[in-house]
Parts: sequence; structure tokens; C-alpha cells
Amino acid sequence: MATVAVVSGYKSHEFGIFKQDDPAIYYIKKAIKKELVSLIEDGLEWVLISGQLGVELWTAEVIFELQDEYPDIKLAVLTPFEGQEENWNEGNKEYYQGILAQADFVESISKGPYKSPQQFRNRNHLFLHKSQVLVLLYDEEKEGSPKFLLEEAKKFKEQHSYEIRLISFMDLQWIVEEEQWQ
Repeated sequence: MATVAVVSGYKSHEFGIFKQDDPAIYYIKKAIKKELVSLIEDGLEWVLISGQLGVELWTAEVIFELQDEYPDIKLAVLTPFEGQEENWNEGNKEYYQGILAQADFVESISKGPYKSPQQFRNRNHLFLHKSQVLVLLYDEEKEGSPKFLLEEAKKFKEQHSYEIRLISFMDLQWIVEEEQWQ
């Protein structure tokens, strides 16, 4: 039984999504919701994200929607370092601040600003040790930033009881087709 899940995946620019009203987000959130509901019904209590634009912040929105039906599910935003949003545009900064304001727990793993890629490795290490399952929107056919977390999770799984749930582009396609049938 998983009580803590890490949810991550592509950043919005890796999808080519640059607006919050992009229709693709609806399907991505539906895929995330499907995984989360099955985990919640199995005892999931916390979802960890690092607050990256894209899958992680869309996951936060899904959690906030799910809290109406499942009030015990909580969201923790653990950023790899302080001020990760500093170089984002104003719209993205406001969106991010809105998510942080609603999260149940917010903290930076490394105090201070970005220094090195080690901060991302530290985040991955902490996330894997604090959770029982990784839900990753990632397709091994299309490399991107989630690759590093997936590689670490696979190594971690060799020594620990750990579950990895991948959401692929094919899974997203199924959701789109399912919606069109209805």
C-alpha cells in the first residue's frame, strides 16, 4: 500500500504547451487523475511534486479537484532550491504562487538559489526515499527531463520495494479516443 506518491513528467515546454488553456492539458490531467484515484482508493495520503511547470503543477490542480471527493489527500511541494520560478514570466509566477498557496506543505530541499545539477539529484534521492510509488508521465520514445528521475527510480527499485507507474503517449491517446467515443 502506497501512502506517498511522487508525480512528475515532462515540463510544459517539452510538450510544446505554452498556454494554460491548451486542450492537451485536459487529457494529461485526466490521465494523472485516473492513476491518483486508483492510488487514493488504495490508501494514498500524500502526493509529492517539486513544482515544475507542466505535469507537476497540473498534478497539483488535479489534487485540489480531488480534495472535494477525497478530503484526506494532501499535496507537498518540495522544490529542489529556493526561487526556482525567478526566471519565469509573470503569468507562470502567479500560477505557481497560487499552487503554493493551496498546497498542504511547501519547502525547499536546498536552502538558497540554484547552484548545481546536484540539487536535482538530491531532490530525486529524497523523493524516492520518502515515497512508495512514482507516477511518471514519460514515454521512453521521447527523451526529456523526466529521464533522470526514471533512471534513479529503476536503480532504487532494485534494492527497495518500489512501484513505478508510467503514463505513455499511447495512454494519453487512449484517453483522447475514450472521450471522443462518449
